Amino acid sequence: QVQLVESGGGLVQAGDSLRLSCAVSGRTVSATFSSYPMGWFRQAPGKEREFVAAISWSGASTDYADSVKGRFTISRDNTKNTVYLQMNSLKPEDTAVYYCARARTLTVIADEYVDWGRGTQVTVSS
Repeated sequence: QVQLVESGGGLVQAGDSLRLSCAVSGRTVSATFSSYPMGWFRQAPGKEREFVAAISWSGASTDYADSVKGRFTISRDNTKNTVYLQMNSLKPEDTAVYYCARARTLTVIADEYVDWGRGTQVTVSS
């Protein structure tokens, strides 16, 4: 069984930065983490879960939602089984619960992600 645990959320002011981490663990994760693309999604109150960013197994390819391009950076450290989301120039509209997830292919479609964390709250005040 694979477990994904997000951390790094919090309450910040507009213009501030945060770095989210997602640690992946499980019986076979050490041998397989680097085989899977990873992604970040977010869900604001009353809204659908939306794609934020994704990264290929090697880290060579990334994809971002238009709303975060130029402000957010996804990265991964396969030696630590961890994926990161660096968020700069945060805006109040970035307020949401942020989830990391593991996919079989690099995709923006939530239904194609097979394992999910429980999320971490990010709140950006104006």
